[in-house]
Amino acid sequence: MKKFVALMLGLTMALSLAACGGSASSSAAASSEAASSEAAGKQTIFSLDDMADKTVGVQLGTTGDIYMSDAVGNADDLNIAGVEEYNKAADAVQALLSGKIDAVCIDDQVAKNFVAVNPDSLVVLDTPYATEDYAACVAKGNDQLTEAMNAAIAELKKNGTLDAILDKYINKTEGAVGYVTPEGTEYPNGELTMATNATFEPYEYIQNGEVIGLDVDFAKAICDQMGYKLHVEDMEFDAIIPAVQSGKADFGMAGMTVTPERAESINFTDSYCTGVQSIIVLK
Repeated sequence: MKKFVALMLGLTMALSLAACGGSASSSAAASSEAASSEAAGKQTIFSLDDMADKTVGVQLGTTGDIYMSDAVGNADDLNIAGVEEYNKAADAVQALLSGKIDAVCIDDQVAKNFVAVNPDSLVVLDTPYATEDYAACVAKGNDQLTEAMNAAIAELKKNGTLDAILDKYINKTEGAVGYVTPEGTEYPNGELTMATNATFEPYEYIQNGEVIGLDVDFAKAICDQMGYKLHVEDMEFDAIIPAVQSGKADFGMAGMTVTPERAESINFTDSYCTGVQSIIVLK
């Protein structure tokens, strides 16, 4: 009988402790969720002057990554506390929404798309962080392709093709169709492979299983102009330059900024678009 009473007493205590533990765990989770929700509802950054001591999310290998890394502890810059790198811009934005970071630095057009999806939670700061030129990258030593692409870019600027593409993807002009390969186009020179990162709407993104966007339309127009069929390879952003250097891809286009550091290892074509780096924060 004593053994039975002891057994029942032990079982009762175990159940009681388990119940308390479960309650504490649930309470902690609820508190964490509430804190995250509360943080996501209070805007604390209203201008670039408020960025000091903040943690900024960036897409790995982008100029946003370069800029923000240079700004860590730099009193002449934003003087931020640190940088968190993500393979995809969407992952950085998700981290911001969940309160893990304070801001995201990214291309302005891409930033506007994220804000459009989360209008009650996100906002882009009014003052842009930097202005930059976008161009295609080609392997060092491949001057023939670089020059041919530059000639095509000049012609596409002159005949209005680039403007038509910008009207569709940047200006959002009603009825704009971008670029469509003319019927009867032939490809006597074969195929060129473009490396890109299709997470960067409106420059390149996936729709119905196909990579589309400003860069894809313009690359197609460039290749058509030169007599090549375009083939697109989607990869991580920081894999694009190595792919071009190794010959896995003939050129890269991914809203890629011309920088002196990159120009040491690859060629850049003439610029075809001006970009702006902006800061997304919680609203």
